[in-house]
Amino acid sequence: MGWQKTFTLARRKKGCHLITDEVLSNIEPGLQGVKVGMLFLFIKHTSAALTVNENYDIDVRRDMDMALDKVVPEDLDWQHIDEGPDDSASHTKASLVGSSISIPISDGELSLGTWQGIYLTEFRYANHSRNVVATILS
Repeated sequence: MGWQKTFTLARRKKGCHLITDEVLSNIEPGLQGVKVGMLFLFIKHTSAALTVNENYDIDVRRDMDMALDKVVPEDLDWQHIDEGPDDSASHTKASLVGSSISIPISDGELSLGTWQGIYLTEFRYANHSRNVVATILS
């Protein structure tokens, strides 16, 4: 059986943002009664991404953002800069991190590890709201 919902995340600026609680509040009806299943999250944008990482220490989020800036610097000779200097760098980072994640569901709860959380990695400096499609299969 399947359940699906598209929801909009709160506006955020550049950085790695823990969104586990926001995701859970949006998918709560879909989790009900799922003994064994999978949650698939897909972000409908090309300049932001989703990932799972450390959910406790905010320094991990800052370090991730810093490392991605080093791997994909904005000062390269980018050709696609229609929306500003962070345009192509944002698209490249989004491709590296990924547009979707999957998380097992056990007894109506996400089977994340003790220190794992769901991140939005926002690569644009300006605040953006992002649309996510959540699909639950059981």
